[in-house]
Amino acid sequence: MSSQYYRLEEIASLVQGQYIGQADLRLQGLASLESAQAHQLAFVNGDKYLAQARSSQAGAFIVTASLQAELDNHHNFIVVDNPYLAFAILTHVFERKHTQRGIESTAQIHPSAIIADSAYIGHYVVIGENCVVGDNTIVQSHCKIDDFVEIGQQCFIDSHVTLTGAAKLGHRVRIHANTVIGSEGFGFAPYQGKWHRIAQLGSVIIGNDVRIGSNCSVDRGALNDTILEDGVIIDNLVQIAHNVKLGAHTAIAAKTAVAGSVTIGKNCIIGGGSAISGHLNIADNVTLTGMSMVTNNISESGKYSSGIGLFENQKWKRTVVRLRQLADVPLTQLVKRLDDMQSQIESLESTFKLRK
Repeated sequence: MSSQYYRLEEIASLVQGQYIGQADLRLQGLASLESAQAHQLAFVNGDKYLAQARSSQAGAFIVTASLQAELDNHHNFIVVDNPYLAFAILTHVFERKHTQRGIESTAQIHPSAIIADSAYIGHYVVIGENCVVGDNTIVQSHCKIDDFVEIGQQCFIDSHVTLTGAAKLGHRVRIHANTVIGSEGFGFAPYQGKWHRIAQLGSVIIGNDVRIGSNCSVDRGALNDTILEDGVIIDNLVQIAHNVKLGAHTAIAAKTAVAGSVTIGKNCIIGGGSAISGHLNIADNVTLTGMSMVTNNISESGKYSSGIGLFENQKWKRTVVRLRQLADVPLTQLVKRLDDMQSQIESLESTFKLRK
């Protein structure tokens, strides 16, 4: 957390909000409603948090106008339309910044590489031929940046990241520890009982403002490139296979696997633990809930789910038995039974009408 103090009035201007209370109140950081102290700021993101806010020791609160009216036992506020968005903006104000610049003595950089003067290259970083590292980009220790990789401006590359396959990164890209970008895709041709490796000749193209978590793998394309458009965000432990295209501002949660040559549209949300089969197309504005298994194209926006939610164990066992019994009955028999039931229902309805 930053040790710098900001006045309430200053903070309000940073989020285009209106301050109410003591303009010169000095605040040092953000905290939860439960743990906030008098020198800290907390946000209230809905009516269900009002009870916590009333008992909170925070020095000031980020609220909507309607929520502020409910907190008459507090005096210092920043009033905005969207408290959660204001909170997100202020995290960047109070976070600890990496201010060091230059190249550490243990880094190994090929003479042909172009490194901006304002960049930081950490200890034991290895940078290959004809690489580019842009202005104010930070490359932490033990990273490997292979030949012909290009990194834009204001990027953050965490420790032990590998960038290979001539990957191209836009501006303000964040890649966290132990992730590999541009690794060889899983491509093999079967012949006479053996797997024959297919050399992966494509690359990875990453747009601006992309965030990739730790321990992820984004494979380079076989021929065409793997593409992550602007604003894509990816959680930890995600696999993106070769020739995948992720549309702008799509979000993918942890432990998701996207097989090769999948195209996912813009503004999609992929829940954690999902699996998407290869060569599929998913439309814009699709949400997949957690643990979804996608085996067909999705051509319309909307919310999709698969699998069976959690049961108490004995209920789950009974459900499995019923599913197996259902599977043992031929589909034609089920259809015939349903037709018979429909006929009986219609007959009863006719009888009741006649009696009336």
